[in-house]
Amino acid sequence: MRFSLTVLLSVTLLVGLPDAHAQIAPPPAPTEAAPAAAPTAPTGPTAPTAPTLTLAQTLTLVRASPGWRSADLQYRSAQLALDSARARAGLSVTVGTDASLVKVPFDSGSWLSNATLTAQISASVLPWSATFEGVRIAERALNRAGADLRDARVSLMVQAVRAYGSAREATAGAALAEVQAALAARQLEVARAQRAATLIPELALQEREGGLQSAQNAVAQARTAVNLAARGLANLLGQSVTLPSTAAAFDAVPPVPAAPADVDVLVTRALLARPEVIRAAAQLADAGAQKRAAQLDISLPDVSTGVQYGQLGSTTGSAGRTVGGSLNVKSGVAAAQVSFPLREPATALPTGLALSLSASLPVFGSGKGTALTSADVGQQAAALALESARQSVDLDVRQKAADLLTALDRVEEAASALARAQANLTSTRARLDAGLVTPLDVAQAELSAAQAQNALNAATSNAYVSSLLLAQASTELDPTLLNPNQPNPLALPTGGRP
Repeated sequence: MRFSLTVLLSVTLLVGLPDAHAQIAPPPAPTEAAPAAAPTAPTGPTAPTAPTLTLAQTLTLVRASPGWRSADLQYRSAQLALDSARARAGLSVTVGTDASLVKVPFDSGSWLSNATLTAQISASVLPWSATFEGVRIAERALNRAGADLRDARVSLMVQAVRAYGSAREATAGAALAEVQAALAARQLEVARAQRAATLIPELALQEREGGLQSAQNAVAQARTAVNLAARGLANLLGQSVTLPSTAAAFDAVPPVPAAPADVDVLVTRALLARPEVIRAAAQLADAGAQKRAAQLDISLPDVSTGVQYGQLGSTTGSAGRTVGGSLNVKSGVAAAQVSFPLREPATALPTGLALSLSASLPVFGSGKGTALTSADVGQQAAALALESARQSVDLDVRQKAADLLTALDRVEEAASALARAQANLTSTRARLDAGLVTPLDVAQAELSAAQAQNALNAATSNAYVSSLLLAQASTELDPTLLNPNQPNPLALPTGGRP
């Protein structure tokens, strides 16, 4: 699929940069505005200066971020839960001891001591055993945790790319705001001179003063936006960062992504691998297991059988060496026991065999019928939740595809606006050579062209992020491909819609 290949290769190409400690500072484009002050995230008074951040470093640092570690720990917890469930379903060995000291009758009898060592081996042997179902539930939980882990990692990667792009756009916007403020100051000086010569009315001078005030306010707001972008990136990464001082020092704007491929194919893929669908399907399976357990609890009586052989003892003494076994039909657990005293009895005990059988079947007041009905309702609710999740995923993928098409339209609009601004700049310069306009008009045209270039860069970054979000929604974006230390030698197809 061309869309999938384009997205994955473009991500790999963007992160296939030089060493993480290298500083990237490409020459500024002819239409770029003047540099802005260096924005940095806040650090403590003794904090060391962090290296200038690149996209490769961003994608490396996000792997050590709190969100990444939290996702890893949640998956690890699910793994441990599965290991615990398997251990409970496996062979269990228990060793114990019993000790007693008896004096009967108390006023004339002698103290008699007895100590017995016991060992028991048990395991689930019947297929409906609750421990076996616990293993299946834990396996489904681990599958859900794996899907959540993958989605969390992809989401953090996309957030990192978006935050880096936002910081680049904020820095470029701050530079343009300063240029605009400088131009407004020059225009005010000219207006004052014109007013002194009574060439313009007082109202025109006041408008120029208001324009300068607005431009200065825009500079303050732009600097605040840069600081907020740096803080947001630092919060995402969990550590202080230093942004490049100019927009040109950031990594290059990503290429324009391709239009999405067949949306139906993307939806089909998402319905198989999206964590919401996997989670809802697992909950439906768990609800089915609860219903089967409730049905079994009603239909199967509580039956236990046992056998014991050895020195069984008598009514007046304790048992000697014995072996035995038991099986609980409802729980599906079989056990074998061995017991022998640490002290030989004073008299030899006869050898015997004992068989036991116990059964109970509730007749009234157990509430098991209500439990079955509740389990059936739970299964129906889980089925509806699964269908709702599938519909939600379908809509989400189609919405992300529509967002990408809209973003590509805005790229085309921004490119057209840039072409018009550049044509106007060329015309204004020619008119300046002919003496028809002033240098201020040329400066205004240059500012307009720079603003159009920034708008195109922002639209391109937004389209690229939209393509990543669509790839995330369709589960085509693999976080293992976002490897900043692995350069990509493949050429990347770029351009707008085919």
